[in-house]
Amino acid sequence: MSLSGVISALFPCLRVSLTALAGLMLVLVTSCAGGSVGRSLEKSLQADPQLQNQAPSGQAQTPVVSPPSAASTDKDMVMGPVPPADWGHPSSSSTPAPSASPSWLASVPEDLKPYLRDWLALGLEGTSNAAFQPNQSITRGQYAEWLLLANNRFFGDQAAKRLRSAGTDSKPAFQDVSPTHPDYGAIQGLAEAGIIPSALSGNSTAVNFRPDAPLTRETLVLWKVPLDTRSPLPTATVEAVKTGWGFQDAGQIDPFALRAVLADRQAGDFANILRAFGYTTLFQPKKAVTQAEAAAALWRFGSQTEGISAQELLKR
Repeated sequence: MSLSGVISALFPCLRVSLTALAGLMLVLVTSCAGGSVGRSLEKSLQADPQLQNQAPSGQAQTPVVSPPSAASTDKDMVMGPVPPADWGHPSSSSTPAPSASPSWLASVPEDLKPYLRDWLALGLEGTSNAAFQPNQSITRGQYAEWLLLANNRFFGDQAAKRLRSAGTDSKPAFQDVSPTHPDYGAIQGLAEAGIIPSALSGNSTAVNFRPDAPLTRETLVLWKVPLDTRSPLPTATVEAVKTGWGFQDAGQIDPFALRAVLADRQAGDFANILRAFGYTTLFQPKKAVTQAEAAAALWRFGSQTEGISAQELLKR
C-alpha cells in the first residue's frame, strides 16, 4: 500500500496540517522501526534537498543575521562628524560648529571670553592675519579691516549704514598705504568716509597712516564711536571727560580723540571702553590694544537705547 493510502485509511475524514502530518509519520517510523513498512516510510520522509531552506507555506522565514566583523568598531556607530578639538577659525565646510573651546581661551580674561566666542562664530577676524592671536596687539591696519567688515556684517540689511571698501583706482589718502597693501581697501574706504582722520577730512598732519603700528586705546574709540552714534562728535574738554569717566589721566588723551571718549560715556553700560577694558580710573590712552579687546569693542554697534550685538546677530 502507498503512503497516501495508509494515511487515508487511518484518517478518512480528517484534514491535517503539514506539521501534524510530519509528526504522525515520525510516530509510524518509530513504531515500525526494523520492519519493511518502517524502512519504506523512513525513506519516503527524507527531506527534499531543494526544500530544506524553505519555510512552511504561510509562515515568515526568519532571516539569518551575520555577526559584525572583527573590523567593525564603535566609531562606525557615531552619528555625524566628530568636531575637532580646537576651533581657532570657523570652518568653511558644512561641519557643525564644534562645542569645544580653543586652547588659548584659558589665557583670555574671563570677561572677554563671551565676546570672543561670538566674534569668532561670525568669522570677523579679517583676512590679513594667518591666525587669531587674542593676547597679541592688533595693528592699525588690522583694526581698520575688522571695523569695516564688522560694520557691514552688522548692518547688512541697512544700506544707509554700510561702508564701502575703496577700489585700487582711488587716490591714496596716506603716503604709506598704497593700493597694493592688503588693508588698502578698508583703510582708504574709512578715510573717504571720514571715519579715519586724514587730509580728506581736513587733518593736514595725517600724512602717514602707519598700518603696522599697534592700535592704541584712544584710536580704537576715535574710529569706533562715530559708527555707534551716527552723528558728529560733541565738543569735549579734559574736565568733562574727568567728570564723565573719572579718568585720572584724561589730560593725556589726544584732543581729537577726547570727543570720542566723551561720546562713548553716553552709551552707558554699552560703552566700548567698559566692554573692552573693564572698569578703570586710568584710561592709558597710548596703551596698545589686544586683538581680544578689539573684538570686544566691535561686539556691539549702537547707542545706549538702540543697537545690535554679535549675540543678537547670530540668532538671525
